[in-house]
Amino acid sequence: MAHLVALDNKAHRQVRVNGARAEAAGAGLNMVPVVVSEFLKLVVQYPIAFTKDKDTGRFACVALFGFHDGENLFVDEGRWDAIYVPLQVARQPFFLGKAGEGEHFVVCIDTGHAGIGDDGERIFDADGQETAYLEEAKGRLAELLDGEAPTRQFIDTLVHLELLVPMQLEITFGNGDTTQVQGLYTIDEARLAQLDGDAVATLHAQGLLGPIYTMLASLGHIYAMIDRRNKRLAREA
Repeated sequence: MAHLVALDNKAHRQVRVNGARAEAAGAGLNMVPVVVSEFLKLVVQYPIAFTKDKDTGRFACVALFGFHDGENLFVDEGRWDAIYVPLQVARQPFFLGKAGEGEHFVVCIDTGHAGIGDDGERIFDADGQETAYLEEAKGRLAELLDGEAPTRQFIDTLVHLELLVPMQLEITFGNGDTTQVQGLYTIDEARLAQLDGDAVATLHAQGLLGPIYTMLASLGHIYAMIDRRNKRLAREA
């Protein structure tokens, strides 16, 4: 269970974070929320799709890691096997928490996180100054925070243009098992092609055509994920 506390250069001066172990703690995640600013890094390796909150009906952008709950095909033997690790994973064990009223945020640390131990990178030096490691972690948190509004605008625009449709995925693996992946959405290419000139011009002016086509291109990585799972099944057999 997470135990979040505000980061303090006295209380946490001796804390060390093992980045590889912190990332590997995401082995039980089959997807994480992502922001538009990291799409061009994600598209190298991950399918990017949408999920829909069943209570609020709001959509979110996610990077897919597996086909079932708790399955992460990018963590192998405790090591993250990917060129790029999504921000929501890489920023662990740090979080942003609100301080009082308004939009003031403080950096928090999960003191019970698996990445914290006797080895790894220090987050404060002997004088209590932030280390380069902590500065990088804060940069990831800032990118996530700054990315919330553009990502919400991206999603809201797609919803307004009725461009989101459920994904239909029925997969057969090398051992003969089949699975249906449900609850994911993607962009309706047919409807996108039918948009009038004004709608396309608006998407272009808002810089949204790039993320749209990046998401569509990323879906080809589903085949690479199937290959990863087949190899894992073969090892287990």
